Amino acid sequence: MNVDFVHKWKSQVKKGTLAFIALNVLKDHEYYGYELIEQIKKNTQIEIAEGTLYPLMNRLKKENLVTSKWVEQASGIPRKYYVLTPTGEETLLQMRTFWLDLEKSIKKISK
Repeated sequence: MNVDFVHKWKSQVKKGTLAFIALNVLKDHEYYGYELIEQIKKNTQIEIAEGTLYPLMNRLKKENLVTSKWVEQASGIPRKYYVLTPTGEETLLQMRTFWLDLEKSIKKISK
């Protein structure tokens, strides 16, 4: 087995699906950054660092898929919460359709 190839492939698959994963996690709930990281880890067992999440969230904001708001805390610093926009919800539906079709295709050829 080519361990290096598999490692690089896994990294690319993760990178390519991270936006889809983040949008799915945000579909029913708004989260601040650290909470979002924890939800992704909990639901997918994918390790994601802050240095990966925040640039992704900025890209999603630029695409009008998510919006953010600062919320003051009783103690400590304010937190930036992320939520899907209507465009983000529509985009996620399209992404899900593509994902399900891709999943079916992969299952067909990997039997």
